[in-house]
Amino acid sequence: MAKRCERLGTSAAARSALRDAEAVLFDCDGVLWRGEAAIPGAAEALGRLAGAGKQLCYVTNNSSRTRQAYVEKLQRLGFPPAETRQVFGSAYCAARYLSHALPAGGAAYVLGGAALSAELEAVGVAHLGAGPAPEPGSANFGSRAPLDPSVRAVLVGYDEHFSYGKLCLALRYLMRDGCLLVGTNRDNRLPLEGGSAVPGTGCLVKAVETAAEREAFIIGKPSRYIFECVGKEFNIDPARTIMVGDRLDTDILMGNNCGLTTLLTLTGVSTLEEVKGHLESDCPERKNLVPDYYVDSIADLLPILQD
Repeated sequence: MAKRCERLGTSAAARSALRDAEAVLFDCDGVLWRGEAAIPGAAEALGRLAGAGKQLCYVTNNSSRTRQAYVEKLQRLGFPPAETRQVFGSAYCAARYLSHALPAGGAAYVLGGAALSAELEAVGVAHLGAGPAPEPGSANFGSRAPLDPSVRAVLVGYDEHFSYGKLCLALRYLMRDGCLLVGTNRDNRLPLEGGSAVPGTGCLVKAVETAAEREAFIIGKPSRYIFECVGKEFNIDPARTIMVGDRLDTDILMGNNCGLTTLLTLTGVSTLEEVKGHLESDCPERKNLVPDYYVDSIADLLPILQD
């Protein structure tokens, strides 16, 4: 059935969608909070969903925070208590993927920060490269550095220390037969308050892909893999699961690709004008970016959840 992006009001269909759902998956930034401020009413809405017995999960492409950091932020902003097993960040899911994909004794060369390193360490994946790179001119600069014989994968996440030297070293590893190329996500731009933005991890992934002349396996939304991690942890039924997000090209596309009910909230990136353009398009790929429902804010769920 074609998606229509209906406002999720107090209609019978809206109540039925929430009543029948076993699980509700939430993106975080732009959906539950902006920066360090919770979206008004979001914590109360999630409290009512939890009280109604819904399984709540948090699915984020952000690879710069650990699952534990998200648990602490949820608590700090007044959301229902959460366990780390409810949080599916691209850093954790990338570590989970490599723990199975790497051969015995294999390690990953990482373009990323402390959170990515911590998640790899937590599941026992040997790795190197996270953090600042050697300076140009040094013996360990990327084009001259000795290669670690155990590296069998290159993992690209959010890396504030991304450099030409790291790109050189990543390429040298990827020229080995069988070396995996994995990216945490393809988000090309991260919006900031006030309408500004910074480059996202997708820009770094694209740089490595261009150098290596091949595509990365992507962990985060809209990839099916991150939802498969949720499904394996909680054994949830896609037909009775709602994906709530603020981005059409990640949250909504993943939900649609995985057979979930999709709900767009307008407190983040995507707009109804974008949805309208996709609805009016004859392109099947654009049609797949249309959600089932939308709300102005997660707080709009409160009247529906009163009964």
